[in-house]
Amino acid sequence: MATIRHSGRWTLEDRFASPWQYLPVEVPDGAWGLRAELEYERSGAVLDLGCIGPGGFRGWSGGARRSFVITRDAATPGYLPGDLEPGTWQVVIGLHRVPLGGAEYRLTAQVTSRPGELTPGQPPDPLPPLADRPPRRELPAAPGRRWLAGDLHTHTLHSDGAMTVPELARFSVAQGLDYIAVTDHNTVSHHAELPATAAAHGIILVPGQEVTVQAGHANAFGEMGWVDFREPADAWLDATERAGALLSVNHPIGGDVSWTIPMSRRPPLAEVWHWSWLDPHWTTPLAWWLAWDPGSVPVGGSDWHRPGDDAPPGSPTTWVECAAGEPAAVVDALRHGRTAISASRDGPVLLRVDGELVAADAEGTILVGPDGPTARVESPLASFPGVPGYHRLTDAAGATLALTA
Repeated sequence: MATIRHSGRWTLEDRFASPWQYLPVEVPDGAWGLRAELEYERSGAVLDLGCIGPGGFRGWSGGARRSFVITRDAATPGYLPGDLEPGTWQVVIGLHRVPLGGAEYRLTAQVTSRPGELTPGQPPDPLPPLADRPPRRELPAAPGRRWLAGDLHTHTLHSDGAMTVPELARFSVAQGLDYIAVTDHNTVSHHAELPATAAAHGIILVPGQEVTVQAGHANAFGEMGWVDFREPADAWLDATERAGALLSVNHPIGGDVSWTIPMSRRPPLAEVWHWSWLDPHWTTPLAWWLAWDPGSVPVGGSDWHRPGDDAPPGSPTTWVECAAGEPAAVVDALRHGRTAISASRDGPVLLRVDGELVAADAEGTILVGPDGPTARVESPLASFPGVPGYHRLTDAAGATLALTA
């Protein structure tokens, strides 16, 4: 086994030059496995970790892991297994935060040609599907379509989440959801697990990735390859459009992860409702959306990572009116704006159906249009004229309960 070592100190000047630094590792012909481990001085520093091979992207774990293993038949979550092309590999170091005095680092890489000498660990045992799932919620829809409840922003062990893909699928089924988008940070390694997991647990799993840099995050939805987060945000939009996928600006009003990236064009989706909308009486997210691009389709996401830290999947719930129960149908509904958002899966919902606004399970709420309150909802299923512009359902104190464009 060959061992390669790098050490030094990253400085603010390095960060000013580029947020991405590269440490080379030579991989010979016939290599079976590669392992890399990063150690660094933690006081005030945050360094990310990833890998680029001669053939392109091989994985990213950000700040969630300090080491990774890539072999021909398995890899650490966040990384892609497969043949190790001979040549110069680059361990990518993201200088997310560097203190004034810099940060000392040590990287140790090992390369072996012996199968089994380096392993990423054993995969977990398969999970049985949920025996007693909540009944699906039926809402008024156009002929040949149905409204599906879901969440467009979730994470797993493939980035900084705590659950495996099957654990997330099973947990989301328990929340009564019909679909979720799995949007791990800067990687597509989870995509290979989605079809089999969806079939096993009876839930639609939309392939996604959260393109993540310090100045903002964006979700890419649909079947496509890896989006190079090192490129400008305009290139992210170009890449999704070429692949027939969709890009969404994430948590634009989200503390230190708010969206601050300039773009020459606007992505088609905007995560207007994120768990960080802590007080639904505030209209700040709506104000940002209307100023950014009122024509972008509003969506919601819980940004689920782990129990105890985040709102559970479906908080909020993004409803999509679909003609089929498959990932492509979810993406198609998003593309054409057949969406609605509610605070929860079982709460009041405001839909557009056959040219009307339909409030479901919303008795006692108030319909609010662009110019203010317009009507009281007085029955469990109430219809109103389909006036253009975004509309909300609120309680008497003005807290937003549901939203539609």
